[in-house]
Amino acid sequence: MATSRCFLLLPISLNLPNCNANSSKRQRRVHNHASRITCSSTTNQSQSAKQELLNLIADQDRGLKTQKDPNKRSSIIKAIDDMAVLGSDMDTTGDSLSATWRLLWTTEKEQLFIIEKAYLFGTQTGDVLQVIDVEKKVLNNVITFPPDGVFFVRSNIEIASPQRVNFRFTSAVLRGKNWEVPLPPFGKGLKLCTLMMRFEL
Repeated sequence: MATSRCFLLLPISLNLPNCNANSSKRQRRVHNHASRITCSSTTNQSQSAKQELLNLIADQDRGLKTQKDPNKRSSIIKAIDDMAVLGSDMDTTGDSLSATWRLLWTTEKEQLFIIEKAYLFGTQTGDVLQVIDVEKKVLNNVITFPPDGVFFVRSNIEIASPQRVNFRFTSAVLRGKNWEVPLPPFGKGLKLCTLMMRFEL
């Protein structure tokens, strides 16, 4: 894989007007970005585009169903691109990126495989989270398997621009209640699209 990819930061909060977004043409991650900026006349457009995107992914089981429906996938990616245009000049890699995010939808095949095959371990997938700390330059992917299991992938990040974050995986581990299996890190950057929202603790 290439040494760097882009994150797409996109407003998907359901109750706050928000104008933050960015596009990186088919190489992107998508996150909710709580804004402190007062939106201009694009607010209605942003809210409408946001709701359209949420409607498109609502029945897609985090992307599992989308794998078998190329037309649906195209519609979702088009909706993401449309939203990106509305906030292409916004800063989306600042301190507000530091948060815990919950996965809503993704095209990432390895992640979807883990979500789908959790039953092989006698469980089902719980929350799929991404924990980002801009100041410490870390990004951790967490797939939970209630009540005690977790797949945890650590990575380092580098802010490349106001709208671009590069990352490199550093380690991975699969944990159960009384056991732990370290796994080799894989890849740097990613060719995928992922939609996430802020996880309220």
